[in-house]
Amino acid sequence: MIENTEKTKCLIIGSGPAGYTAAIYAARADLSPMMYQGLQPGGQLTTTTEVDNFPGYPEGTGGPEMMEDLKKQAERFDTDVRWGLITEIDLSKRPFIAKADDGKVIEADTVIIATGATAKWLGIESESEYNGYGVSACATCDGFFYKGKDVAIVGGGDTAAEEATYLAKLCNKVYMIHRRDELRASKAMQNKVLNTANIEMVWNHVPQEVVGEKEGFGKKVTGVVVQDVKSGEQKTLNVDGFFVAIGHKPNTDIFSGQLEMDEMGYLVTKADSTKTSVEGVFAAGDVQDHVFRQAVTAAGSGCMAAIEAERWLSS
Repeated sequence: MIENTEKTKCLIIGSGPAGYTAAIYAARADLSPMMYQGLQPGGQLTTTTEVDNFPGYPEGTGGPEMMEDLKKQAERFDTDVRWGLITEIDLSKRPFIAKADDGKVIEADTVIIATGATAKWLGIESESEYNGYGVSACATCDGFFYKGKDVAIVGGGDTAAEEATYLAKLCNKVYMIHRRDELRASKAMQNKVLNTANIEMVWNHVPQEVVGEKEGFGKKVTGVVVQDVKSGEQKTLNVDGFFVAIGHKPNTDIFSGQLEMDEMGYLVTKADSTKTSVEGVFAAGDVQDHVFRQAVTAAGSGCMAAIEAERWLSS
C-alpha cells in the first residue's frame, strides 16, 4: 500500500446540495463516505445571500447558512468531511485511486462526483463586489426578488434568452445587453425575446461597470454602465438587478479522457440515473445538469447517486 493511503467505500468529490445530500444518504446506508469539499465548500450557494425556493425554509434562509445546515446533517451521520480538493483520479481500474491536495491517496470502491459548475463572469471588479447584492448568475434563483422592478441581463445565447423571458414575467422592464446586433440564440428563442413587450434590447453594447450603494445594510445595485462597441459612448441603465448569462463551465477537468462528456464538458449520465460511463462512478448536481441548475434538483440527484452507489456495491 502506498504511504498515506486511505480506503473508503464511497468517495464524494465536491460538496453543495448534491454532495451533502449524497453524503447524508450514503452515511445512513453505512457506506462511511469520505468527502473532499473542493475549493468552494458548499458550492455556488455560498455566494447567495437569500434562498427562498428550497423546501423546508418557510422564511427563507441564506445560502451559506443552508449549506452549513446540510454539512452538519451529513456529519451527524459520521460522514468524513474534509477541507481541500481531489487533484488527480484514476478511474481505469478498481478500486479507484484519487490524490488529494493534502498529500493523501484515497482508494475508493465507488465515487460520487458533485463538483458542480462555475458561472462565467464578465471579469469586471464591481461585478464581484455586488455579487449577491443585486448581481446574480441565476434568474430562476433570484428573479423573484426583483418583482415589479427594472433589471438588466447580459448575454446572447439560449440561456440568456430563456432567463430574459423568465425575468420579463416578473419584472417591470428587462434590458438585454448584447455585444452584437443579433442574438446567438435559436430562432424560436429570438422570436420570444423580440416579441416580449417589456424586454428592451441594448444592441452593440458591453457592460463596463455595475454601480450602486455600498454602505452598511443598504448595499445594492442601482445601475449598470454600458459602452457602445462602435462609438465608445457610455450610458447608464438604471436597474435594481444585473444578471450575467454568458454560460457556465462544469468543473470536470480532472475527469477529462476518463468519463463521457458532452460538447460543453458536462458529465453524461444514463437516462433516469446518475450512472456515468464508468461502472461505480456516479455524477450528481450541476456537473451533469445544464438545464435546471437548482439547489433542490441537485439535492435530489445527490440522493439518487448515493442510492445507486449503495445498490452497485451490493450487486
